[in-house]
Amino acid sequence: MTSRQPQKNRSEMICVALRSAILERALLPGMKLPEDSLGERFGASRTIVRQALERLAAEGLVELRHNRGAAVASPSLEEAQDLFELRAQVEGLVIRRLATGFTAAQEKALMAHIGREEEAQSGPEPISIRLATEFHILMAELTGSPVLARYVNEIAYRCGLTLSQFSRPHSTTCGIQEHRDIVAALKTGDVERAQGIARAHLDSVSARAQFKGAENSGYSYLDVLEPYASKMRESG
Repeated sequence: MTSRQPQKNRSEMICVALRSAILERALLPGMKLPEDSLGERFGASRTIVRQALERLAAEGLVELRHNRGAAVASPSLEEAQDLFELRAQVEGLVIRRLATGFTAAQEKALMAHIGREEEAQSGPEPISIRLATEFHILMAELTGSPVLARYVNEIAYRCGLTLSQFSRPHSTTCGIQEHRDIVAALKTGDVERAQGIARAHLDSVSARAQFKGAENSGYSYLDVLEPYASKMRESG
């Protein structure tokens, strides 16, 4: 039963659900994240919810404000630009590590993820943004380096948040093809080509950013988070 899950697992599952809700714009930048409302929706104590919020705060997706509770982070456009530059530098290391010994298993994992991106093309754009973000996180994880995986994970998710806040509409087909090109270059072991494609890809993504405020919404937390809570219960 879900209620008997270890506290750590429950916290991690809530963290995953809230991260998806943020990156998919169900929860918008600046919106408050009251522990009692979140606990009611996810059927968890405030302590468990707080652990999930602290994890998301470490990733830069949530702001923990003294005496004012938590809220979805609202990065500035300048911060967004710095994040993408830093991400390009770190992912250059990821590409180099992968290209020097790219395996069939690594290729299979990346192509399977691209397949999920293609399946999501006809759906809401925020879901495509999340999947595109997770492609880069998967590349870092496949290096086997905990350091690279940790830093790309944090930077990529924060970039995903800035895209959900600032980016203009774009063609997901273009991004998916660029991901395919990266895999093809990795397969040939061409480090410079793979790095060049990845850098151009990130530059084109960051170039879509434009300042615009988050929309106001009269939603109920319990309503907007229900799909994410249901998915969590099913996976449990």
